[in-house]
Amino acid sequence: MLDPVHDKAWDSPHPYRYPKTPSARDLADGTSVYWGNEPIWDGHTSIHNPIMDQKGRVWFTARIRPAANPDFCRKGSDHPSAKVVPLNASARQLSMYDPKSGKWSLIDTCFTTQHLYFAHDADNTLWTSAGGPQSGVVGWLNTRKYEETGDEAKSQGWTPIILDTNGNGKRDAYVEADQPLDPGKDKRIMAAFYGVQPSPVDDSIWGQSMAVGFSGMDQPGYIIRLVPGPNPSVTALAEIYVPPDDGYGPRGIDVDLNGVVWTVLSSGHLASFDRAKCQGPLNGPKAVFGTLCPEGWTLYRFPGPQFKGVTDSGSADHAYYVWVDRYNTLGLGPNVPIASTNGGESLLALANGKLINLRVPYPMGFFTKNVDGRIDDKSAGWKGRGLWTTFGSRAVFHNEGGTQARPKVYKFQIRPDPLAR
Repeated sequence: MLDPVHDKAWDSPHPYRYPKTPSARDLADGTSVYWGNEPIWDGHTSIHNPIMDQKGRVWFTARIRPAANPDFCRKGSDHPSAKVVPLNASARQLSMYDPKSGKWSLIDTCFTTQHLYFAHDADNTLWTSAGGPQSGVVGWLNTRKYEETGDEAKSQGWTPIILDTNGNGKRDAYVEADQPLDPGKDKRIMAAFYGVQPSPVDDSIWGQSMAVGFSGMDQPGYIIRLVPGPNPSVTALAEIYVPPDDGYGPRGIDVDLNGVVWTVLSSGHLASFDRAKCQGPLNGPKAVFGTLCPEGWTLYRFPGPQFKGVTDSGSADHAYYVWVDRYNTLGLGPNVPIASTNGGESLLALANGKLINLRVPYPMGFFTKNVDGRIDDKSAGWKGRGLWTTFGSRAVFHNEGGTQARPKVYKFQIRPDPLAR
């Protein structure tokens, strides 16, 4: 934890429910140059992402138990979502920390979690991603109901990803992902969110599913639009979109104030998808290919060089995630997408159609995975706002300082001129 106002940093151990919860000590991958065969991590909770709510509390995707799911998640349960898709295991669940009281709440979920983001509805619904596509579901927590009742089972739900392949505009009986299309039915695809972001312009939830290089499944990476409907477990309908031929492998997602979706591609591009530009129907049997709206895509090539001997139009520059600075916290303007180009030790911001490289030359090893913005004083100009990010690798000892190195937090500010004070 960091208090930048009072220049304080401290740790807080994350609790877990059961002594047999797996630990990173049991998952050693090999011999370390620094540590030999000594397992130095005792990370039971495998925290992946936090988000702060309107009360200043922090919600996490975190492992609180072994993988096997409780009975209410499984086949034979009367849980509304389990009746649609029973789930036998989840690798990571949810938690919430209240800094004022110092108390933790551990929340069991049937679905695996990785990223998380609040919707804009009265229930303050927390939508989550699963990481890999293997579960084939999208999960959520009704935080209003959870806080009122404390009932984690009744406060959560999940849905498979169903495409409207029969073209009637609603969710009907569907064929499974491994079955051929049926003209009278919809179609399930075996995908799940990696990035997740509710739209600020409507009730849709946008996600992104990983391509074969990450998932091991023989299918492309998708941008997914999910419309939950009144009872998401049985009413949610999805649309999928794949990048044009020059791009592939989306990783991470955000949505700007105009509803335009942004992602970064393994091909070495920053990419946007504007559904408002789509000219044809977005459902029907061809929807299963994800190619119904090529006109919605715009690709911006990263400035790094291409791999030797590769003639594709992209770049060897690598980005892990993307974040949209909706409210001009950095100073480059509103709605500026920023790619976490950890392969190039920089952030790449797209402002006025041009990519601006925010390079961190020292300390060496600027390996960021996400950012966030903060406005402390609107009246203080550039001094009152800034962008915050971190060194995002677990292996901080691979950087300068070796075994004495500590994780770093970085603050970016844009001055009106180099000498501004």
